[in-house]
Amino acid sequence: MLAPIVVDPGYRRRVPTSRRSSTRRRRSHSRRRGSSSAHRELPFVGPGERLFVLDVPYGTRVEGASWHPAVRMHLHVGRTLPAHLAPYSPGPHTLGRFLENDLNPGAPAPVPGPAEDLEPRRLQYEAADAIAARAAAGGRLFLLADEPGVGKTISAVLGASAVGDLRGAERVLVVADRPAAITIGHWCRTITALGDSGLDWVVITWDRLEKVAGHDWDVIIADEAHALRRTSTKRWKLWAKISGHGKRHDDAPFVIATTATPGHTPLELPYLAPAYAQVQDEPMTAWTSAKDPAGDFAAALERHGIALEKGRYGPTWTADATRRAEDLARVRSWLAESEPPAMLHRAAPWGPVPISGLPVALTPAEREAYEADWGEFCREMDLARRGRNTAKGRAALLRFRQKAGLLRVDSTVQWIAQQVEAERQVACSVEFVGTAADPIVDRLRATGIEVATIYGQGRFDVEAERLRFQTGKAPVCVFTTVASISLHAGETLEGGGQASTAPRVGIFHQARFSGIAGRQVTGRTHRDHQVSPWYIAYAQDTVEEQVSKVMVERIAAASDTVGGDTESLEDVAQLLGADWLPTGALTEG
Repeated sequence: MLAPIVVDPGYRRRVPTSRRSSTRRRRSHSRRRGSSSAHRELPFVGPGERLFVLDVPYGTRVEGASWHPAVRMHLHVGRTLPAHLAPYSPGPHTLGRFLENDLNPGAPAPVPGPAEDLEPRRLQYEAADAIAARAAAGGRLFLLADEPGVGKTISAVLGASAVGDLRGAERVLVVADRPAAITIGHWCRTITALGDSGLDWVVITWDRLEKVAGHDWDVIIADEAHALRRTSTKRWKLWAKISGHGKRHDDAPFVIATTATPGHTPLELPYLAPAYAQVQDEPMTAWTSAKDPAGDFAAALERHGIALEKGRYGPTWTADATRRAEDLARVRSWLAESEPPAMLHRAAPWGPVPISGLPVALTPAEREAYEADWGEFCREMDLARRGRNTAKGRAALLRFRQKAGLLRVDSTVQWIAQQVEAERQVACSVEFVGTAADPIVDRLRATGIEVATIYGQGRFDVEAERLRFQTGKAPVCVFTTVASISLHAGETLEGGGQASTAPRVGIFHQARFSGIAGRQVTGRTHRDHQVSPWYIAYAQDTVEEQVSKVMVERIAAASDTVGGDTESLEDVAQLLGADWLPTGALTEG
């Protein structure tokens, strides 16, 4: 999104406090709002006993574990935890462990010591120093916008530890993207390996913000912060409360926002408002309010020179290319040129992802079916447009994409089989389960090819499936997630093992309309010095071909500027006759 800043080559290569000591800081349990009423509902704890919090899967009954609404988790009371309950005991730095320590003041569970085999890279120490410098200067937010695979996780943990030292912090909240079965474990292992710096760390996912809204936080890491692009969602309301978004600068926690893809337009950056307000020397009231956060943010952008126009669904970014370029320079300068800088962006040293189109020649029968589906879509979209029925327009677009993708399943399966025969491992990105993921997996398995599956919440053990692919037991991975999983060759696995070194190749069974999503997907395999080419499959001589060409150009540009993706969305919308729909119709759900 924003221009790189130059880090002083004589950077201070410090040994983080996390490696020096694991001594716990003094906890202030009074910071847990509403705790008195909650504790009255808890079971009686006798002398020498403690409350054990248990992560029991929904719908599972386990003897000795009882659900308690006070903490909205299962509990066990006793001197020790029975062996049959040990598998449900939450690990270090999880929400369950945090709640258990909170329920047993003065008797926290033991914390594992830092590992000796994880040495951060220079880039990651530099990022931690930049974050610490901003915090030391009184800043309240830092944007870590490195490319996928550069190492934002380690950088953020080191940075949060440094901020904790500077500000005498006690608690750090990490909000990670889904799937939780992968992301929570990844963050917890990183914190454990680096050491906790005597801080209480809690790692959750964006859909569990409500569970931590009753606690105060000193430092917050917002991973994949582009999840906060919309201010009308419940997620935003919870985030605003937890992060102190509307508070005075001195009263808010320090936020480290990490994302390689900040947003499509300046209007999708409300989560950066605290940093913008500070660099403009303005109070938060000039940038946001609880009544209309989106409107106030748009008004503030316009007041500072961002060209906005009145659209059908609210303010939109100008279509004037010259003004867009000026806006990009202005938005970059706000954070990149502040002193000290409030953001950091480093391009991946292994270069942009190689990406190209993959044309599929339809058979006469497939062509006939495609044309029939296209004709039906055009009629439905025309009726929806005349009636200004956005719900019907969205539904028509969804059905057409599903039908078009289903027609190409066999060709995708054949291409994947050829890659496996050539001793490559294939990452296959899909958007739909019933008309893409399931039939592709079924047909690959019918040919004898093992497939790892990362889709369908609760259907599979996500981390186990990822490891099947990473260790080479399954040469193919079919997935719907766009971020927060690593599928690259040679990855260092938990326990000191290593992922297979077979070259990775990726295929989009359907073109992602959003450049943000597309860029995130390619970063699953094209990362950490591993070059992985990607292909976008499309039906030749159809509207899919035109759409795919647009998306190839956008992702291949490896855009690090906010706004470039908006033009591609407009082009795609026009190709599909959907330019009258809200932009989100192409990029969401």
